[in-house]
Amino acid sequence: MTATDRVARAVFALLVAACFAAFFVTQRLKHTPTAVQMFKLTPSFSPSPSGHVKQERISFRLARGDEVTVTIVNSDGGEVATLAHEVPVTRYKQFSLRWNGRTGPAHGYALLSGRRGRVSLLPANLGPLAPAGDYRVRVSLLGQRRVVLSPRSFTLVAR
Repeated sequence: MTATDRVARAVFALLVAACFAAFFVTQRLKHTPTAVQMFKLTPSFSPSPSGHVKQERISFRLARGDEVTVTIVNSDGGEVATLAHEVPVTRYKQFSLRWNGRTGPAHGYALLSGRRGRVSLLPANLGPLAPAGDYRVRVSLLGQRRVVLSPRSFTLVAR
């Protein structure tokens, strides 16, 4: 057996081992829960007096407890409103909040009791009404140093 044959066999064996390792890493990643789970959004809302749904309902849960900052971003990725700043969220508990369609940071919070005993955080955003358009929710996980964008957008309808 020549030196070239030995090198070729060694390279082939390394490639096979790398393929097996990649397979097991991929399987592990597929079964690792995502950091932010169960995003629920109202598809559209209209904060105007004639609007049927006046607030955007947002909820999600975390795979690991953390302090979160929740912001609304426009279709360009620009920050429109901050709903929660460094709020502790327990793992696997659905965290719910609402957005009134107004821009800027929240200047306080109220708790809103809903059906089935669920409580929603109701931030007091006092800026002007955001323009009609598509928006997404951005969740910053401070302890994990990660930022997660909601997989779907929602629409603010002006009427």
